[in-house]
Amino acid sequence: MRPLGLILLFATAPAYAHPSGVSGFVHPFAGIDHLLAMLAVGLWAAQLGGRWLWGVPLAFVTAMAAGGAAGFLGLSLPGIEPMLAASVLVLGLVVALRVQWRASGAALVAGFALFHGMAHAAELPAGVAPAGYAAGFIAATALLHVAGVALGFAPRARLAGMPIALVGAWLLAGAVY
Repeated sequence: MRPLGLILLFATAPAYAHPSGVSGFVHPFAGIDHLLAMLAVGLWAAQLGGRWLWGVPLAFVTAMAAGGAAGFLGLSLPGIEPMLAASVLVLGLVVALRVQWRASGAALVAGFALFHGMAHAAELPAGVAPAGYAAGFIAATALLHVAGVALGFAPRARLAGMPIALVGAWLLAGAVY
């Protein structure tokens, strides 16, 4: 199946599918917002190339882990769901437009990743150890980034950016209304 077909298939899922009983590894796959944002980070990193090929995903994973740790400690930022939706919209647009931000791109994904980490932490199932749960969502995120990078080398990979952005706009509309 082509990347666009996969995106459209997942776009039919509920907007905020964050079931509380999933493991840390499954959690990033269970919400369309997490799934598309993490794939888009990989797609964009492939477009940037050079040291940013892994620098951008590493910035995301590091900041997401920090956001998760903060969330486990009870800290929170306002507007988590709208920021998750905005991350899908913006990351879809930068892929579609082949935006060439490098260091500022790493900072952008790190900012979004803080919110993703806090969202993951908020879904910690009762009785589950935070460290194991975090290791799971970190591993899944890295896997999604690698998948995005691999897809990003396809000749027309940037075409996946606009459907991602459209799903992000749909999520954002649902998050603010």
